[in-house]
Amino acid sequence: MSLTPEEKKQYNRHLILDKIGEEGQLKLKKAKVLVIGAGGLGCPVLQYLTAAGVGNIGIIDDDEIDQSNLQRQILYTIDDIGSSKAETASKRLSKLNPFVTFTVYKEKLTRANAIQLFENYDVIVDGSDNFSTRYLTNDASLLTNKPLVYGAIFKFEGQVSVFNYKKSATYRCLYPSPPKPDESPNCSEIGVLGVLPGIIGSLQANETIKIICETGEVLANKLLMYDTLSMRQMILKFERTEKAEVTELEEDYDFFCGIKSMNNEISLGELQNNLEIYNLLDVREYWEREEHHIGGQHIPLGEIPQRYLELDTSKPIVVYCKSGMRSKKAINVLEGELNNTVFVNLKNGIK
Repeated sequence: MSLTPEEKKQYNRHLILDKIGEEGQLKLKKAKVLVIGAGGLGCPVLQYLTAAGVGNIGIIDDDEIDQSNLQRQILYTIDDIGSSKAETASKRLSKLNPFVTFTVYKEKLTRANAIQLFENYDVIVDGSDNFSTRYLTNDASLLTNKPLVYGAIFKFEGQVSVFNYKKSATYRCLYPSPPKPDESPNCSEIGVLGVLPGIIGSLQANETIKIICETGEVLANKLLMYDTLSMRQMILKFERTEKAEVTELEEDYDFFCGIKSMNNEISLGELQNNLEIYNLLDVREYWEREEHHIGGQHIPLGEIPQRYLELDTSKPIVVYCKSGMRSKKAINVLEGELNNTVFVNLKNGIK
């Protein structure tokens, strides 16, 4: 493998850089990286890995672009609303660097596809926004022996680490058990500073390049914590524990993380044909309710613990949100308080 004259022009600033040079650039060209999620973290990760010349990049994301994404997901424009994130990202990134090959997976990372996908890549980058996917990604990377570049954001703060790098500590070593569902709100519930995923995603891309080029000090056995409000950062050291010994994937990662797999679910079509037998509960935010709703009571997810007694429990209650995730969390809370009421989840929400 060698660099073409056009590639040498494209990567000139790398080629003249000590610790990268032509040898490092060829390693980047040969590398295969899978990026999980093309959202807030995935956008900067994908942009910088593409610009750096990582030869083969996989993008897995089953979501579509929403207007609320544009505040931080800077790969997209208002004209892209409603389009596939993974597909749109691939098309835009191809214009940035025509020497990179993209493989698009317009699907969700699951227990069924994780192992097979990971086996095809050298490095896994986690840009997900939920604990179920993080634990699944950790376990699959261990079982396939792939280094995992982790990033997470919360309001004004972010974290970066590298797991399973030359048998280093893992996500489960750092977080042996997941938080309760009502203790881990995502950015659609509490918001996030728009520039934060750009900072954390860029740091993830940096760690990925260091791993591929075998240069610098990788953030293995270390957690970098960054606060945008104070501009303080701290590195926490931790060690590999027995929790790193994973022999198989969990049967159900939603169940493991306290988000029950809903046997009691209904599709939007089924609901529309049987509206008279249900009461509805919308657990989205106020601004989402104003834009569009399908009726029923409205109590945002964060207010459920204080306001559940307001519910009309005369009929089974169908709980709905945008994608079906917040409604699952709401049902977990409500079933603990109103155990004589039947709650049904609107599968995949109303998006």
